[in-house]
Amino acid sequence: MFTASEVEAQTGVPATTLRQWERRYGFPHPSRNASGYRLYSPEDVAAIQYMQSQLQSGVPAGRAAELTLQAMTAGSGPAAPTDRAAPEPPGGRSGPQWSALLTQALIDSDTDRAAAVLSEVHAQMPVELVMTDVISPTMIEIGARWERGEITVAHEHQATAFLRSRISGLMDVAGVQAGFGPLVVAACAPQEQHELGLMMLTLALRRRGVRVAYLGANVPLGDLAVYARQRNASAVLLALNGPWALDATLEHRRDLDGLQVPLFVGGALLNSQPHLARTLGGEYAGPDAPSAAQQIAATLLGGVPPRPSPGGSA
Repeated sequence: MFTASEVEAQTGVPATTLRQWERRYGFPHPSRNASGYRLYSPEDVAAIQYMQSQLQSGVPAGRAAELTLQAMTAGSGPAAPTDRAAPEPPGGRSGPQWSALLTQALIDSDTDRAAAVLSEVHAQMPVELVMTDVISPTMIEIGARWERGEITVAHEHQATAFLRSRISGLMDVAGVQAGFGPLVVAACAPQEQHELGLMMLTLALRRRGVRVAYLGANVPLGDLAVYARQRNASAVLLALNGPWALDATLEHRRDLDGLQVPLFVGGALLNSQPHLARTLGGEYAGPDAPSAAQQIAATLLGGVPPRPSPGGSA
């Protein structure tokens, strides 16, 4: 189920418009949670996308609503948009198939098609499954093609910028939840510029009720420690994706001494060498965003005794 904000992020249709369609045309059909907020099913999202595609094709709103309702009552729900930039109807596609479509769209520099692919994926899969089964493999494949010389650094940068903007939008929708719950300060290690994985973990944590102050790429450990103290952080999360960040992190690791809060370390480098987390004085976060978020949330929200980073008292 999706909130109105998540549907707006996926489809581009404002929440106010969704409520107007609900009153005027009788769809979508959101349910209500215990707090009274609207929750939309994947079928609702598909109907909204179908309606939007009709409007973008120039069909008058009333007629577009009739066509959407007809499709909804036909038995299998509305079909995917027919615009050439959109992917074909899903037909039970797997994560790797969606990832292949997204990768090709990004390599072709067709961000409209890439956006359409992601919209369809979000209508079919939960957000965290989209991250682990679609976005992460796409990032890995694009990086591999750049390393093989099959695409230029310009292609890789454009793809990264597109995915970053989409994840950032989902992070904004999840919110920071200021004033409630423990605070995790999340940053990429010194010399680490690759931040998409950490952004996905930030999103997964926020969806679990953990506040996250996201600091981004290439953060000096001394500055990270000062910030964590000023914010009275409950934990620090550090991301390293390659050996380029390891030497600088080891050199300045003592800057984190004295925080007396758990240090979680993750990223591609840690996935291949989990023992490095202990070398850095922390705990291995986990192999992917949902797993890492579950472990961190359990430690901070579930009463699991944290293992503070080594060093003197704060």
